[in-house]
Amino acid sequence: MRHLLKTLLIALFVVATVSFASAQAPKFGHIDLQALIQIMPERANSEAEFKKFQDELQGQMDVMQEEYSKKLEEFQAKQDSVSDFIKNALASDLQDLTQRIQNFNQVAQQQMQTKQNELLAPIFKKAEDAVQEVGKEQGLLYVFDVGTRVLLYKSNDSVDILPLVKTKLGIQ
Repeated sequence: MRHLLKTLLIALFVVATVSFASAQAPKFGHIDLQALIQIMPERANSEAEFKKFQDELQGQMDVMQEEYSKKLEEFQAKQDSVSDFIKNALASDLQDLTQRIQNFNQVAQQQMQTKQNELLAPIFKKAEDAVQEVGKEQGLLYVFDVGTRVLLYKSNDSVDILPLVKTKLGIQ
């Protein structure tokens, strides 16, 4: 009798554990983070600011290119009528200007990358914070970014949290 009661209790415990485990099945979510970033209003503002910065750098590059063109025309016009000393000075001036343009271009590329990162960082932070909040509210164990194309399989049981995050951020 005791043995039967013990076996019955163990069986009841196993059934209860399995029932509880199946009731608490892990939940997974997914979102296309880039799609979210594209519809965030802050992105348009950062793009406008970046375009302004880019135009400013391009304006400076245009001035330098114009100066180069003028000096090149001057060199070509005077090439046959001036002494070797003057030709060498003009050629040296052109080489210096070419080097300055190349240096400016390299620095400008770095500055544009830095500016873009600086402008986008708070937008990505806001999006990631909203994803974390929705994930916690929904009781999700993981949220996968399906926009990265690294996800190899997505079950239909995975919750698309993009609409929930959009609501959290007040985006229609």
